[in-house]
Amino acid sequence: MALSASGKALYNVIILGVAFLLVFTAFQTCGMIQTVVLRDDVDFHGSGYDSLAIIYAVFAAANWIAPSVVALLGARWSMLASALVYTGFIASFLHPIAGVLYSLSALLGLAAAVIWTAQGNYLTENSNEQTMGRNSGLFWAMLQCSLLFGNLFFFLELEGMTSITPHLRTIIFIVLTVISGIGVLTFLFLTKPPEEFSSLSVQEGEETSGFFKRAVTAFVRSAKLMLKKEMLIISITNFYTGLELTFFSSVYGTAISNTKLFGVDSNSFIGISGMLIGAGEITGGLLFGILGKKTIKFGRDPIILLGYVVHMICFYLIFLNLPAESPIQSSHEGSYIGPYIELAFACSFMLGFADACFNTQIYSLLGSYFKSDSASAFALFKFIQSAAAAIAFAYSLVLLLHWQLLILVVCGSFGALSFFYVEHHPPRNEI
Repeated sequence: MALSASGKALYNVIILGVAFLLVFTAFQTCGMIQTVVLRDDVDFHGSGYDSLAIIYAVFAAANWIAPSVVALLGARWSMLASALVYTGFIASFLHPIAGVLYSLSALLGLAAAVIWTAQGNYLTENSNEQTMGRNSGLFWAMLQCSLLFGNLFFFLELEGMTSITPHLRTIIFIVLTVISGIGVLTFLFLTKPPEEFSSLSVQEGEETSGFFKRAVTAFVRSAKLMLKKEMLIISITNFYTGLELTFFSSVYGTAISNTKLFGVDSNSFIGISGMLIGAGEITGGLLFGILGKKTIKFGRDPIILLGYVVHMICFYLIFLNLPAESPIQSSHEGSYIGPYIELAFACSFMLGFADACFNTQIYSLLGSYFKSDSASAFALFKFIQSAAAAIAFAYSLVLLLHWQLLILVVCGSFGALSFFYVEHHPPRNEI
């Protein structure tokens, strides 16, 4: 029995979520542990932070050409090709070599721009005004399950160990590479979005024009969209999500690992922290996905306000609980109130939940307000977010914890206010 248009669209969203779940189970686990893995490799001369900074710096720049790539290849093939690059990057940790890792980091930055632009475009083309919030929340919850599975595996493998041996590293990254490879194959099951849900991202007559013209058109439309007042203002919110992405995805886990008063299991606690971040992300995604039709009646800003308040409380607790030098180096020092591992884990959940508040609502807003330019809108979102992440990874090498938290507090305040403005002042020609 053939699926209805809405059934086919929901099928595509679920398969999209499964594919991203698998690929990012591997990649997000890799991102959270790579600074510790490379730190314990005596033959590697480099830094995990450097690799991540390269990824996000190239990611930022590549978002300007990503819509053109998606226009040429289509969303489905763009995601498949990009996922192959993710798999290759993860496999490089089987025998890390600085030059190879940094080169693959740059290539991954390009692939990241393409896969996220294509994902935003494909999600929008399988959604309408009524289902955009639900689909954003559903996809986000499925994606963030990746934090549970990968980090559970990492915790079980590292429990009771004070360092990551070459043998253990090999086991971890063989498993992660295989998981990512299965995710690549899952993209093959995506189908063409139903015409009833398809966006107007390709103007009439564009489909018959040459590839080069389509690529140039996509770039020009991105440039024009970036200059819109609403896009410039929401970019402040996007910038903040990049800063806090860096913090929860790498800096916070490293800080927990470096807090040696947590005991011999401080390294394996990265896995538990990652799982709790994922639990927070999933809770937020499911909550706002299931209740999407109800919450949209009150606007998106109450959810952003909730995320902002949770973030501010969380940052203050982290400031009190972890040593100032913990993001940079191992520390045997105490903190203002501890440190307490239970409080650190509670903050992990809060980081994930608040991040879900921001990202699900940004996805929903972009998909609703910029539907006719969805590929460009999501590319610009990732451009700003990844540029902020690259900056954050760079300063994470030198700034003590309290300075990093102060930056998050200030940028988070401006980011929340910016979202409130755009939510109540939508682009006139898009609604």
